[in-house]
Amino acid sequence: MSSPSTSPLAADLRLGEVVGALSYALDLTEGQPPGHSLRCCYLGMQLAGPLGLDDAEATDLYYTLLLKDAGCSSNAARLCELYGADDRTTKRDVKTVDLQSVKQLGRFVLSHTGLKKGLWTRFKLLLNLLRNGEQLATEVVQARCERGAAIAMQLGFSRRVAAGIQSLDEHHNGKGRPRGIAGDDIPLLSRIALLAQVADVFHQVGGADAALAELRRRSGTWFDPALVDLFCDVAAAPAMWQGLAAPDLEASVMALEPTSTREPLTEARMDAIARGFGQVIDAKSPYTSGHSGRVADYCEAIGARLGLGAVRLRWLRRAGMLHDIGKLGVSNTILDKPGKLDDAEWNEMRGHAAHTHAILSRITPLRELATVAGAHHERLDGGGYPWGLQHEQIPLETRIITVADIWDAISADRPYRAGMPLNKALQVMQDLVGGAIDPDVHRALLDALPQVGGRADVESVQSLLASERQLTSA
Repeated sequence: MSSPSTSPLAADLRLGEVVGALSYALDLTEGQPPGHSLRCCYLGMQLAGPLGLDDAEATDLYYTLLLKDAGCSSNAARLCELYGADDRTTKRDVKTVDLQSVKQLGRFVLSHTGLKKGLWTRFKLLLNLLRNGEQLATEVVQARCERGAAIAMQLGFSRRVAAGIQSLDEHHNGKGRPRGIAGDDIPLLSRIALLAQVADVFHQVGGADAALAELRRRSGTWFDPALVDLFCDVAAAPAMWQGLAAPDLEASVMALEPTSTREPLTEARMDAIARGFGQVIDAKSPYTSGHSGRVADYCEAIGARLGLGAVRLRWLRRAGMLHDIGKLGVSNTILDKPGKLDDAEWNEMRGHAAHTHAILSRITPLRELATVAGAHHERLDGGGYPWGLQHEQIPLETRIITVADIWDAISADRPYRAGMPLNKALQVMQDLVGGAIDPDVHRALLDALPQVGGRADVESVQSLLASERQLTSA
């Protein structure tokens, strides 16, 4: 396999293409059918013209729709804890529930809480939701919306986009969350995004008639009646629904961004996107807090010691930041499980590497990066996954990510446990040399540790490395 290109980003690579491709990762976290964010963008943008939005407003609407779920990973672990169930299923199914209907909400809680738990555990979960449901619902929505707004700002989008994401779950009658604002106090972009989200969810379940019926049913409670009427007028044209189901939907969505405001994707913007989505990944589980950023740091330090040039190091850092993006499709019942995974759970966990490759491969000019990142669980001896590659089939950059990933996994402090003692972690790495990890990359890690050793001070690292080198040279 070849190494990543040593040339800059393709001149025709667009911001919308990258964000649209990465939005598939957000769909995974929300438990939605692939392309949910793209479909919402398509549906919401149908209102840009009839509403008379100028190009700047339409562009902000476009990215609000694509990134409406940017904060979705931040409440996954909490939802899993509260419901004692798969967060993705909980997130998927709650989108069909009118949360202002006591009957619908009660039915949802009873049918989704602690079903695989013991009777006593299920009772405690249900009692907690019964007693504290309003407060807990506000908590999880606030975490999602505020984090999503912060991510949008970090990605370089406007305050209007951030505000549109932050108020996504507010309702027209003031009974939404997290602030309970109403009517025109809710940003227009938020109102459109929520309408588009519900339209797509119900269209997936029951087609156009079901989508329009649900919008009309929630008109005046969830939705601005004027927006519902306008959308229904636009949706009367069969061509709109045909476009939503067309195989070239992704190209159609890319064409909806106003041409006058399209920005070239700079290297700095691509770095910001990698960092932002790295934070989305790490927010999925408290066990992996900060992991993507640390892996990127280790990758850059190791790569520099192996003589990689500046362009390749930049690619490598992005790959390190995004290597676990596929984990957004893994349930927190698995990611946060304290005990050993069973066979089915292990198979789902292993699937995250293929998810990473599939998501990043959607960005045509970045397919080499997809291969590098998606193969980070391959081993030199052929015993890795997802493809069972070995030796020369594994790119150098992938070998670097593998070493960085393993080192951080065993050495870093996590919220619920301390990292492995340094001397023990070094021995674990040594035991993997030649089988799982490349000897040259391992030596580069040892050289890099005094500078990026994390919690250990430089003197302690250097002392242990001196002993380690004596062992490896004996």
